[in-house]
Amino acid sequence: MPDHDITTRQAVISVLVENEAGVLARVIGLFSGRGYNIDSLTVAPVDEEKHLSRITIVTSGTAMVIEQIKAQLDRLVPIHKVADLTMEGPHIAREMALIKVAGVGEKRVEALRIADAFRARVVDATTESFVFEMTGATDKLDAFTALMRPLGLVEVCRTGVVAIARGPKGIHG
Repeated sequence: MPDHDITTRQAVISVLVENEAGVLARVIGLFSGRGYNIDSLTVAPVDEEKHLSRITIVTSGTAMVIEQIKAQLDRLVPIHKVADLTMEGPHIAREMALIKVAGVGEKRVEALRIADAFRARVVDATTESFVFEMTGATDKLDAFTALMRPLGLVEVCRTGVVAIARGPKGIHG
């Protein structure tokens, strides 16, 4: 009987692409056309001289599904490199969030105390609300947001995950 691993895992996939119109649409089309979900997506130019951008995708699936995603991404043109950072060794993944919390009195004091413990910065303050800026691992942002909910969480805006492999080598090799 074949060994089929049905365990779902999260994958952080870094994709180096030509910085040109339509590339992101093709990548997203690959995911939507096959029913794969994107948990987080970021894209930005990384090499102006070579006209390259880096797309960081967080997705979930079985080992087989993740391998299919990587293989299908690799076949798309103009993709230069596909790397599953979660499988290729240690990596650093971070996300930035702006978190708006409304509150007065003790709730306001408690929100500031928790923000200090999480090293969140106050980037806007009024007599009735704060906007905190926070950078860190996704679970840290999730924990902070959960603690702010009973104190008057109004809204959250997140960048999505950016990630890079540890060590001296880059995605280029």
